Amino acid sequence: MTATTQDTSTERALRALQDGRSSVRLRAALALGTTPDPQCVGALVERCAIEPEFLVRDMLTWALTRHPVSTTLPRLLREVRGERAQARSQALHTLSKIGDRRAWPAITPALLCDADDEVARSAWRAAVVLVPEGEEPALAAVLVTQLGRGGRETQLSLSRALVALGEVVVPVLLAAESAADPPVRAHALATQRLLRDPDAGFEFAIEEAKRVVALGGSGHGGG
Repeated sequence: MTATTQDTSTERALRALQDGRSSVRLRAALALGTTPDPQCVGALVERCAIEPEFLVRDMLTWALTRHPVSTTLPRLLREVRGERAQARSQALHTLSKIGDRRAWPAITPALLCDADDEVARSAWRAAVVLVPEGEEPALAAVLVTQLGRGGRETQLSLSRALVALGEVVVPVLLAAESAADPPVRAHALATQRLLRDPDAGFEFAIEEAKRVVALGGSGHGGG
């Protein structure tokens, strides 16, 4: 393929990212990842911020992972600090897929506690991938402040992030089991159950934990 031909196909793909049909946008993102061009990184990142379809966003992320980290990382870090919630969420998701730990300083407590559930969930997933060795207890201490937050999907995301950190989360979960807020206590108990038995279903774990909390127990009795 000559440079002129490649330029033309790249330009076509970039125009197709704006198409009203999600299938066309999906193919465009695939094309831009199949033949990476660092000059397209800005357009890919910008599309992530506004793309309404999950599958297309995921393909955009894949396309970005195909480009040099030296090009993608600075742009993604700018997005993480931006005002748009979807831009922050998708940039964090992409950083978790790239897995370059130079992004770790961008995973701030403010992001881990972001008011937008999707941003927070993306930050939790990115954090457990990027956390440097020795920083896990500090990360667990921030994550545990989010126990009891949101609906089932949000709570499951947090539990999975805490479980991924391993045994370092046990002390903060034990402390959370004494919290004044019953949903926080139940979420801490459910996460402990998942830590002990990763194959346990979250729905079962949270309902069982709610029963324990309702009965005034801690889940650490005999039997």
